[in-house]
Amino acid sequence: MLFPVYWMLNASFTRDQDLRKTPPSFLPLHGTLEGYRAVLDQQLPYLGTSLVVGLCTVALTLLVAAPAGYSLAKLRPKGAGVLSFVLLAAQMIPGIIMAMGFYAILLTSHLINTLPGLVVADSTIAVPFGVLVFTAFMAGIPDELMQAAKTDGAGPLRTFWSIVLPVSRNAVVTVSLFTFLWAWSDFIFASTLDSGGGRQPITLGIYHYIGNNNQQWNAIMATAVVASIPATVLLILAQRYVAAGVTAGAVKD
Repeated sequence: MLFPVYWMLNASFTRDQDLRKTPPSFLPLHGTLEGYRAVLDQQLPYLGTSLVVGLCTVALTLLVAAPAGYSLAKLRPKGAGVLSFVLLAAQMIPGIIMAMGFYAILLTSHLINTLPGLVVADSTIAVPFGVLVFTAFMAGIPDELMQAAKTDGAGPLRTFWSIVLPVSRNAVVTVSLFTFLWAWSDFIFASTLDSGGGRQPITLGIYHYIGNNNQQWNAIMATAVVASIPATVLLILAQRYVAAGVTAGAVKD
C-alpha cells in the first residue's frame, strides 16, 4: 500500500531520463530538485487556493454541524430520528450526482467558477458526517453539566458555547481534520464547478500539469509530494484527538 507513496518520492528526485531506464532505479542516484523548483514556480497559486477552500469549508462545516449535533444529542427536537436517518442516507449519494445538481444551482445563482460556490459544495460532503460525529460525542456528555448550567441561568445557546463545545474538543478536531482533507483532495466538485475559474485548487493544478507536461514526471511527482504534505502533517498532529473523536459514543456504560 505504501509502495506508490515511496515511488512518488523517488520519482520526484529522479531525472526524467533516468525514469525511463530498464530496469528502473529504486533510489535517485543522480538526484535533482528541478521538479520542486517547477512546483515553486508554477503550483503555489493552486496550493494557496486549496488552503483557502479547505479552511473556509472547515469553518462552514463547524458552524452548521456543531449546533446541529448539540440539538440532536441534548435538545432532542421532534423528528430527530428521521433527520439522523436522512443525514446517514445523504452520505450514500455519489458525489458526481450531487455535482450535477450543484452545477444547476450555482449556475442560476451566478456562483459557478467561484470559491464560495466550491466551499458550499464541499461542505455538503462534510456536514452529514460532522453532525453524526458531534451527535455521538455530545450524547456522552453528562446531563448533570446541562442541569448545572441551567441552574446558573444559562440558556441553550450559552450552554452550548460555554460548556458543550469546549468539552467536545476531540470531536471538533476530528470533524475539522476530515473536512479539510475532503476539501483538499476534492476533484469531482472542483472539475465540475470551478474548472473555468480564475483560482483553482491543487487537484486541478495537478490535472492540468499532467496534461501539459506529460514528459516531466519528476515535476508531476514533486507536485503530488508537496500537495500531500499538509494532509500528512495534520494527520500526525491530530491523530490522538481523531482516535478519541471517532470512537466517542461507540460504547455505553
